[in-house]
Amino acid sequence: MDFSSKAASKIAGVLFIIAAITAILGVFLYKPILNDSDYLIQGSAHANQVVLGALMELILVVSAVGTATVMFPFLKKYNRTIAIWHVCFRLLEAIVITVGVISVLSLLALSQDYVAAGAPDIASYQVSGTLLKAVHDYTFLLGPNFFLGINTMMYSYIFYKSKLVPRFIPILGLTGSALIFLAALLEMFGVIDQVSAWGAIFALPIFANEMTLAVWLITKGFNGSAVHSSKH
Repeated sequence: MDFSSKAASKIAGVLFIIAAITAILGVFLYKPILNDSDYLIQGSAHANQVVLGALMELILVVSAVGTATVMFPFLKKYNRTIAIWHVCFRLLEAIVITVGVISVLSLLALSQDYVAAGAPDIASYQVSGTLLKAVHDYTFLLGPNFFLGINTMMYSYIFYKSKLVPRFIPILGLTGSALIFLAALLEMFGVIDQVSAWGAIFALPIFANEMTLAVWLITKGFNGSAVHSSKH
């Protein structure tokens, strides 16, 4: 495996880890404005924390797109169509997450305006707040769940067929992608809550896949013989 392949695999691995860490931090940092019943006050009181959460999600967006573009030259050698779809759907995932970031920052602005106004009519603020929170909830459902499932399924399929990485990794990826996609559908129809024990259980395999893949890419890289034997 040449230097460019080694470098690309390490970069992809690091980006997978960054994406996972920033996704978790974003959920945690958003708590005052998304999970607190008194979010119109708590959001403003924890403004820097919320902005930091938004920054984490923006880093997540960059990392997610980065993994797709870095892996594209290797994936396209085995299935160009799926490789292109993967980049396109990863971009779509990133756009959806970005819309969620905008909704949270808009909700923060609403919270700050509410506090600055003193004792305004809370009903009108709650209507706007409910709408902005709903936008974030659906972007959270579609981005990190629905589209993530599709994206993971595509690159895991190519990894399985190409043997660029050991097959136990894409098998875990295919399993995880199916489960997170199922979780998105169950959340969409209200069978389970987005942030719940069941949601965490469904998400665990795909998280394990991404971390296993990341460590493998950083330490071992893509299978050199698979890289050189691929069709050009």
